[in-house]
This record gives sequence, C-alpha cells and structure tokens, in this order.
Amino acid sequence: MLINRRRILELSGATGLVLAVGGLPNPAFAEDLSTLMEPGPMGDKFIGKEDAPVTIIEYASMTCPHCATFHKDVLPDLKEKFIDTGKARLIFREFPFDPRAMAAFMLARCAPEGMYFPMIDVLFKQQSKWVRAQDPVPPLQNIAKLAGFTQESFEACLKDQKILDSVMAVQKKAAKDYGVNATPMFFINGEKFEGAYTVEDMSKAIEAAM
Repeated sequence: MLINRRRILELSGATGLVLAVGGLPNPAFAEDLSTLMEPGPMGDKFIGKEDAPVTIIEYASMTCPHCATFHKDVLPDLKEKFIDTGKARLIFREFPFDPRAMAAFMLARCAPEGMYFPMIDVLFKQQSKWVRAQDPVPPLQNIAKLAGFTQESFEACLKDQKILDSVMAVQKKAAKDYGVNATPMFFINGEKFEGAYTVEDMSKAIEAAM
C-alpha cells in the first residue's frame, strides 16, 4: 500500500485531522552504494561536524520501536564518544513504514530552524503515546506545539504534498538502491553495518572506519 496525502490525513469537519495506517511496499533492489552520500530532495539532516572522518547514515521509521530504543539508549553514548568529539557525524534519513511515521517526519521537516532533531527526540521518547493512540492527532499536536506550531501550521504541514513526495523519494531510493527493508539500518563510511545496535558493537565499527 502506497503512502500518499490521502492516506496521511483526511479533513473531517470540526474533528480535525485523522491519520490512517497502512504499509509500505518492499520493492526488489539491486544494491548499489555509489550514490549513498547523495542527499534527498530536501537535503540531509545531520548532527556532528560536516568534515568528520566517519559518516554514519541511519535509516529510521518514527513508528519503529527499535529506532526509538537506539535513539534513547544508544545514541547518547555514541554522540558523547564520537560525534561531540568531531570523530563522526550522523546523517538521519527518513524511511517511514506507515502514514503515522510519515506524518511525524513531515512535522519534523516543517519545524522551525534548529528544531528538527529536538522534535525527532521528543517523537521517539513519546512514541507510545501517538503510535498506540486510536487518534494520534492530539498527541502529535501537543508535540508540535512544543516546537512552535500553531493549529494552522500543523494542518498546513500535513497537507504539504512537496514534503510528502520528498520524504517518499528518500524512502524509495533507499529501498531500491541500498536494500533498506528494515529499521534502523546503518551505513558507516559507505559500508552496511551488520552488527548489533549496541554501544559496544557500533563503537568498534566506527573506530575501524577511522
């Protein structure tokens, strides 16, 4: 089932936005990492120094519990050890598996300057509140308000076809060209990371890439 704006939301009178849930296709791919460093239509979002010797690329879905665990329990230690010291940078790429994840990514992309990663962090920390909710709109609105959204800007963001298409382009390219079919998935200096998503295993891979 493809994600499109109709699947993301429906305007339903005074009740506001209603998000639908569906799946994404897993197209066949021919793995070619030669274009891995090319950013998507809206550019890459990353933390760390742009000229860091090691580049980690993460493909994640906002509704993925393993992604949330990585961002809450593993990334802080990696950030302190490698990113804050200038040894590595992390490029975070959107790979939504369902319309709720797409909506979360769209809101993060619409967030004010400097608020993308803070919003991603809150969305992961409060994942259960909006992923498991029968109506995810109220908890998503509450998170968006923390980043400065109004009701109008919240609704306008989720109706922005350009942002939706841009996120989908990143997802489709990753699936088709790089074999991304699960999240989180990491590439370290262009090599697919095959280890466990632990501080120990990822630290070894980062150090080996230096």
